[in-house]
Amino acid sequence: MGRTKVVGPAGRYGTRYGVSLRKRVRDVLLKRYAKHTCPFCEAKGTVYRITTGIWKCRKCGNTWAGAAYTPFSELATYIKKPIVKKEY
Repeated sequence: MGRTKVVGPAGRYGTRYGVSLRKRVRDVLLKRYAKHTCPFCEAKGTVYRITTGIWKCRKCGNTWAGAAYTPFSELATYIKKPIVKKEY
């Protein structure tokens, strides 16, 4: 996978799509793959994305809804509530 200094992880697109679009993709990908902190156990780097908007901590096992590319939306600064799976 090719990377360049200007567009970072979006360098895989090469010269296609224009530099301004590749820079926008770079900003999104850098947020998406950054090391995030769990809001429940405060562990750094243990949070990963299950699917769009659903995040999970490897250490404490909590699952919560966040933003699409970051585990915390603006609303999440006020509400911290895990998603609890009910087993029947």
